[in-house]
Amino acid sequence: MQNLSIGCRYNVVSLKQVFLFSRIGFMHIQSDICIIGDGAIGKVAALGFAQAGLKVSLLSPSRVGASVAAAGPQAWDARVYAVNHVARNLLSGVKVWEALDASRVAAVDAMVVKGDTASVLAFDAYGARVGALAWIVEDRNLNQALDAALKFASNVRMVNGRALSMQANETAASVQLDNGDTLSAELLVGADGGQSWVRTQCEIDFDYRPYGQRAIVSNFSCEKPHRGVAHQWFSPSEGIIALLPLPGNQVSLVWSAPDALADILSQESLTQLAARLSILAAEPLGSLVPLQPEMVRSFPLALIRPHAITAPRVALIGDAAHVVHPLAGHGMNLGFADVAGLIKTVIERGADHDCGDARMLSRYARSRKEDILLMQLATDGLARLFGTEFEPLRIARNLGLNLVNRLPVLKRRLIGHALGKP
Repeated sequence: MQNLSIGCRYNVVSLKQVFLFSRIGFMHIQSDICIIGDGAIGKVAALGFAQAGLKVSLLSPSRVGASVAAAGPQAWDARVYAVNHVARNLLSGVKVWEALDASRVAAVDAMVVKGDTASVLAFDAYGARVGALAWIVEDRNLNQALDAALKFASNVRMVNGRALSMQANETAASVQLDNGDTLSAELLVGADGGQSWVRTQCEIDFDYRPYGQRAIVSNFSCEKPHRGVAHQWFSPSEGIIALLPLPGNQVSLVWSAPDALADILSQESLTQLAARLSILAAEPLGSLVPLQPEMVRSFPLALIRPHAITAPRVALIGDAAHVVHPLAGHGMNLGFADVAGLIKTVIERGADHDCGDARMLSRYARSRKEDILLMQLATDGLARLFGTEFEPLRIARNLGLNLVNRLPVLKRRLIGHALGKP
């Protein structure tokens, strides 16, 4: 039999499996959009497409998510996101932002970035003429609100199972599940993370470069009020340390530490980690105390740049389309912008084209190219620049911070980009 898949490969199901499937009569689920991956990006995409009147299937490997973590409802989630204005508008549009537990969301009113000398770069909401630069939201808080919204989304069908194979042809695309069910749709959306199965099935090559760092994340109470200020320190020897405001006198740590230092930090107690941070943050925040000794996480950091974010009847969003260094806190925002861009492109496709139309997918890829490239260049460039102790570069980077801090026009451009404005 001729293989009709275009651009995407698929695993061959054995004759025995085909025979069993045909005898037992498994379900064939048809939709306009099939989303693979049920993280926050996939869930928001499902809600957005459903709101546009499209029929959506959302494939989940398991319905037990991060939103029901064993730490308990009162524990502060170690993983948080700095949500910018574009992301907030998207979440508000799908009726999720207002459903968040507002008592657990903190506005970022200002940000202070320090180099390895006296160099400083400071931003504030007043200077940007906005109410807040960003909002710090816990992963669990966000996913609980998304799950609640999905329960009332009549156009979204939640499907449990693991994808075994996929194929795409001129008229439709489909995914075969391990339980024998088949999902068919005009468009498959890969929202399945940095190690994307969908991307692999489509044979999309990518560049991968590890940073030799691991992100250490946890939460602390601080002696002095943070006043809504996010603090970030760049150090060639210790990496990039960020303390983000949480409600009350509490902060969330994201420490991008070199692997050797990360090994040491992982072996120390959180009390020792707090003592290290207190030395650095003594002036603005005072001493730090761990909020939850059991809640500390770490994960390796790498740059992942796929050579394409589309294939025939396939679109990638979120980490499946790009993984950037977390130093700017915009990895999730970049994914939300993917969702907004893809939904807009699908809605504007015209009556003569289906959701997987090749020209529509080309428009989506073009619309996201500049934003993704700029974020990749900015985060990768800063990570490299502040990761070297080469003296001329060390002097240049610190002079650069001070220079930008004194140039209002350039500073406003940087703030606008961070907010998600053109």
